Amino acid sequence: MSRAEMDALGWDSCDIILITGDAYIDHPSFGMALVGRLLEAQGYRVGIISQPDWTSVEPFRALGKPNLYWGVTAGNMDSMVNRYTADRKIRSDDAYTPEGAPNKRPDRAVTVYCQRAREAFPGVPVIAGSIEASLRRIAHYDYWSDKVRRSVLFESKADLLIFGNAERALVDLTRRIAAGENIKTIRDLRGTAFLVPLGWLPDEEWSVHNSTRVDVPGRIDKQPNPYAMALEDPKACALDNAAPEPEVKPIMIMTREQRQAAAREKAAKTVVRLPSFETVSVDPVMYAHTSRVFHLESNPGNARALVQAHGDRDVWLNPPPLPLAMDEMDNVYDMAYARAPHPSYGKAHIPAWEMIRYSVNIMRGCFGGCTFCSITEHEGRIIQSRSEPSILREIELIRDTTKNFAGTITDLGGPTANMYRLACKEKTIEESCRRLSCVYPTICSNLGTDHSKLISLYRKARAIPGIKKILIGSGLRYDLAVRSPEYVKELVTHHVGGLLKIAPEHTEAGTLSKMMKPGIGAYDEFKRMFDKYSLEAGKKQYLIPYFIAAHPGSTDEDMLNLALWLKKNNFKLDQVQTFTPTPMAMATTMYHSRRNPLAKVTEDSEIVETAKSGKTRKLHKAFLRYYDPENWPILREGLYRMGRGDLIGNSDRHLIPAPGGEMASGSLREERRGPGMAPKGRPADGAPKRTMGAGAPRGRTDRTPVTTPFMAPPSKVKPSILSTIKAKPKTVRK
Repeated sequence: MSRAEMDALGWDSCDIILITGDAYIDHPSFGMALVGRLLEAQGYRVGIISQPDWTSVEPFRALGKPNLYWGVTAGNMDSMVNRYTADRKIRSDDAYTPEGAPNKRPDRAVTVYCQRAREAFPGVPVIAGSIEASLRRIAHYDYWSDKVRRSVLFESKADLLIFGNAERALVDLTRRIAAGENIKTIRDLRGTAFLVPLGWLPDEEWSVHNSTRVDVPGRIDKQPNPYAMALEDPKACALDNAAPEPEVKPIMIMTREQRQAAAREKAAKTVVRLPSFETVSVDPVMYAHTSRVFHLESNPGNARALVQAHGDRDVWLNPPPLPLAMDEMDNVYDMAYARAPHPSYGKAHIPAWEMIRYSVNIMRGCFGGCTFCSITEHEGRIIQSRSEPSILREIELIRDTTKNFAGTITDLGGPTANMYRLACKEKTIEESCRRLSCVYPTICSNLGTDHSKLISLYRKARAIPGIKKILIGSGLRYDLAVRSPEYVKELVTHHVGGLLKIAPEHTEAGTLSKMMKPGIGAYDEFKRMFDKYSLEAGKKQYLIPYFIAAHPGSTDEDMLNLALWLKKNNFKLDQVQTFTPTPMAMATTMYHSRRNPLAKVTEDSEIVETAKSGKTRKLHKAFLRYYDPENWPILREGLYRMGRGDLIGNSDRHLIPAPGGEMASGSLREERRGPGMAPKGRPADGAPKRTMGAGAPRGRTDRTPVTTPFMAPPSKVKPSILSTIKAKPKTVRK
């Protein structure tokens, strides 16, 4: 972190200098610490520059010239997601910065840091990594500039990009550079991407498959009728006769194993050419096709290399990294971390550190494949788990070395709390699988759902002396949990601190199908088990569901039905999430292209409508907080426009109150008369008369057609569930 520390260690220079957009916290939950300790364990001198002032090159020279290379990351989060809300407004804080201070990293931090590192010491190799680089490795839709951008390799000018779980690639790369190998010649590492001349191939044994051989885009031509009568073409016949005698090859009879081995050998020397940046930037159908092919080629067991042209150069992506074995995971997490922020921060409060200081990461990866999430694109679909002894050792380490530890482990999880050691029943099936999700539309019959190893871990963890409570803070995959009632009982009885977070995300089938999430029936089944085991344990506990507003495919009617479901179940959500299109996620593809990449993409394939205008996104978000008086004006306007003024009134059977009325479950709430208030003469039930609609622009009359920025087609799930709400209407106070 400083020259003084280098002097204390007796270093005259660093072999590798890592640059990060986060505060430096020496803990395995932070990628920079993990990478730094990994390289240190290999015998390299590693320096770290944390949150440098990017407006000047001098902070990048603070530790001198690195002997081997620069390693550049934006931090644990994408810098654009970190800095901007779903409405593209600048956030007021940054959880990865001391005291939560904002504006300590630039937009598109990987690009800016790479450029400054190159400027500080020209000629030193620059390697980009982290989730920001990983999700921008090919042409991608960028929500913040509302356009398709080139691979980050072009803007950053990095020599190499490492994506996914980078440990193996990073160690191999560092050894080869230290041995004198030029980084421009290192082209065979899995999990790496780089720029090459157009048409470049590693050697002449390689073949190129067009992406249309993986998934056919565009309009599909009708197959000719083999029985139709057609006149012979004498010219074609002449050409056929003039053709050389075909080469006769002997027929080889191969066993199934031999055929599979031959196919694997061929795939290892095959690259799939994706449509070029110039094509996908202007053609939504081809963008969606590219996204689908990219995700189909994501299983490390069968993925092929990918290449995409950008002008006169190609972006070459080697296959994803192979998952770490359990002992390799243990080695990564068992290294000598200080498990604390760098001393230079003093007693500064760092929110991200406070959140995870008493938690333990037990696994990586996610086979859920939720379209709005980027975990699968970054960490992979295959679960990588630590061993039980390694996890228990870390719990003891927290108990013995972490300041102010009161005996409670706040989380024992990862991307998903209950995927620990779950895997395909057969390795050969896993390596050949091309499903986008192991649990959607149904849980695969080849997926092991036995939670016994996780139950064993929970029991041993809470038996450690000095440990009073083990809580589960990571998101739970409840459709998997219900397959193991014993696990649900163990969880509910011992590991819920009153509240448990789960994420149904929506209630409507049309939207859930675009998310690749299970139906709300799976939530109902889990809730039944949760309530049953909570009662048996004598505990009053609650589920806290998370939902997403304005997700691709979610109509106004879908959001209304979700709001009615929330009211029926008496949920008043405090924090709600509006869909944010992140690079390379499949839901982002739907948002940008209006096509569904979960199925074969053609010009005639399903159109996915999405709320894009600010007004409609606000309405969808308001439905999730239907009880908030600040949202009533926009909800009234939206309900009148949708022809659902019957849901505005002052009883329990209404979603929101009429102006000047009250919510059935609350006290009288008087509102100021203004543009959002229904005009005098409106019926008590809120049905509009021949007057101006509530919330409509001033001067509009009933004869003026009401125009809206966007209202998606009706959902297939027609009936409102309000009719199922049975409650006695309360008397309205006057």
